[in-house]
Amino acid sequence: MDDRRQRSRHHTELQLEVFDCNNGQCLGRVVDLSADGFMLFSETPVSADSVWDLRLVSAQPVDGISEVHLGADCLWSRPGADGQHCWSGFHIIDLADDQSAALDVLLQHL
Repeated sequence: MDDRRQRSRHHTELQLEVFDCNNGQCLGRVVDLSADGFMLFSETPVSADSVWDLRLVSAQPVDGISEVHLGADCLWSRPGADGQHCWSGFHIIDLADDQSAALDVLLQHL
């Protein structure tokens, strides 16, 4: 697979859940994260080439940061080996300056 990432992703020990800002639905949890994107593990498939307004919510606040609001594009989505879960790759496409700083705080704790 052609890896086009500009920054390496880091496996996270933080429990980060991803919520759709439009309907409040939990999409799944973050498996790895970088300043450019993340991989999501979910119970339901996410459509590739779809754009999302999301909140990454940490179960445990990190230096006062409990969530990051961002826009992301789902680049790919694949079923898991068990046929009951799904893996999806997201590229962050919209991140306000204050949210970028919040994401940096989370990244420093990975």
